[in-house]
Amino acid sequence: MYNILGLGHAVIPCVVLFLALFLDFIYPYHRGIMYLIHPVHTCYAMAIKLAKIHRSKFFGALLCVFCILIHVIPVWLVLLWMHYISVILYVILASWILKCSFSIRLLLDIALNSHKYMIQGDWVSARYWAQQLVRRNVFALEDKYVISAVVESLAESLVDGIVSPLMYYPFLGVLGPYIQRLINTLDSAIGYKTPEYREVGWFSAKADTIINYIPARLTALYIIIASLVLRYDWKNSLKIYIRDRRRTESVNAGHPMSAIAGALRVKLVKPNHYELGDEIKNLEPDDILRAIRIIKVVILLHIVLVVTLLILSDALIMRVLPLP
Repeated sequence: MYNILGLGHAVIPCVVLFLALFLDFIYPYHRGIMYLIHPVHTCYAMAIKLAKIHRSKFFGALLCVFCILIHVIPVWLVLLWMHYISVILYVILASWILKCSFSIRLLLDIALNSHKYMIQGDWVSARYWAQQLVRRNVFALEDKYVISAVVESLAESLVDGIVSPLMYYPFLGVLGPYIQRLINTLDSAIGYKTPEYREVGWFSAKADTIINYIPARLTALYIIIASLVLRYDWKNSLKIYIRDRRRTESVNAGHPMSAIAGALRVKLVKPNHYELGDEIKNLEPDDILRAIRIIKVVILLHIVLVVTLLILSDALIMRVLPLP
């Protein structure tokens, strides 16, 4: 269809990508009906309800597959239909689906809000916003551990919510990021080691680990490169990454968090769980801003990689299947 329009195969995917990024910038917060029909919300709610039926690993696997298929099949059918009737409608829907698969501005806005209140000395409000990013109870933490929690979450969410979904886009189209987001949502809903979810959430947690395995390591490399670009301590970032990346219980989380701890020259601590980095300098609220600068450079680097892969895939298709 694209060639009938005189367009290369990479043009439409690139338009979809940049339109999705634009939508994320102008509409980061979903409210009302848009929140109720958002796939992250519906998948999360569905997983919580279904997990109450049975607690076995086998049922958990069925639950995961069912929640993914019930969300993917209708979207795939509508995309396929629009692909043939209207390129404009296809681009609009594809952009929206891709936009629902990652979250950039919302992540940064929440971190900035927490930082703003820290600077004002309003730690109750700062903790409120920090709690939007992390599972642990930040209201029971000392101030420095609240700062650490925000920085850690920025690094970890960079993988789950940005790098990982967009990494699958050149290979699987908008359904790749969409499926990654659904798996990540299922892990957030039931992927816990509590008695309630240990068995039924096992499959979703493993799927999330697998799908984010390469993106987590790619993100660590991005952070080291971004530290060099920003003239942060990239050598320390590399050193701490090599030394501390396996100190977290999660197979993936330690990679971006250790790299960013080294770049900022601080120690990130989750009490009674792990310590990443050396305390070359004291952790302070402005380290959140420094972390955000790193994340912005990482996002730029990743977008360049994604667009490059889209163009290369177009060139490969044209070489293997030359079209008039």
